[in-house]
Amino acid sequence: MFNADAKIIQKMAPLMQRVMIVDPQPASARLIGELMRDIARSQIWVAETNEKAIRLASSYDPHIIFAEMGPAPIDGIAFTRELRRSHASARYAPVIMVTGQATAAGILSARDGGVHEFLRKPFTLKDLLRRLEAVTLRQRDWVEAVNYVGPDRRRFNSGDYQGSLKRRSDARATPDSERLAQALKILRSGINAVGSDPVQAMRSMQAQVVDLRKCGMSVADLKLTTAAIDFGRHLDEIEKKGAPYDAAELKAKAATLLAYMPKDVPDAFAA
Repeated sequence: MFNADAKIIQKMAPLMQRVMIVDPQPASARLIGELMRDIARSQIWVAETNEKAIRLASSYDPHIIFAEMGPAPIDGIAFTRELRRSHASARYAPVIMVTGQATAAGILSARDGGVHEFLRKPFTLKDLLRRLEAVTLRQRDWVEAVNYVGPDRRRFNSGDYQGSLKRRSDARATPDSERLAQALKILRSGINAVGSDPVQAMRSMQAQVVDLRKCGMSVADLKLTTAAIDFGRHLDEIEKKGAPYDAAELKAKAATLLAYMPKDVPDAFAA
């Protein structure tokens, strides 16, 4: 069955060794588990509730997570949001949302919750392989904002990926100018949120420092690169001292960076 796609599966297999299935229905969880064992000899963990899923994700660091959208006691979207904002290594793991009730609203909610891909039931083996290839070999940029944490939603296409299992599509990397603008918008949003959500605001700002350094180096802008490094050091000092966050001070320290913000960008960024 897998002969035609053996090379693709061989590339994917190391990235699918640990799989968690969040599903209260034993039959459907068993089906996915058996398929993943056949495809990649994966180790499988099953969680019947959101609470157990968070515990297992923190303990076993799954490579890929399949989450049933609902109904209770599972809420796959709420689980994904909680996982993305946790401190577990698995917070970055691809989440494939599985449901038999696929609606436009449900797909959008899954996307906005930080889900990577959407798999409708009943699905074929080819459908499953498409989603697996998308999340392992066609990874999207990661967005670490205040109101959103997860893969870049602009690349979300519910199974759209590029590879041997699909039609041709354009999956270009994000241009430097677009990456810079987004990083600056999220940085400004993080500064504004230090009073209401200090933990995620700090994590968000630190992530943007990394992106801004990469942007500066990519376009050979020494001023941008240096400003990003300096602001990152300032954030590190705040954390070491355990000092309270001061939005005005942070904005002043980030002034050189924020000066790169395109003039037509609105003041709020709902990531």
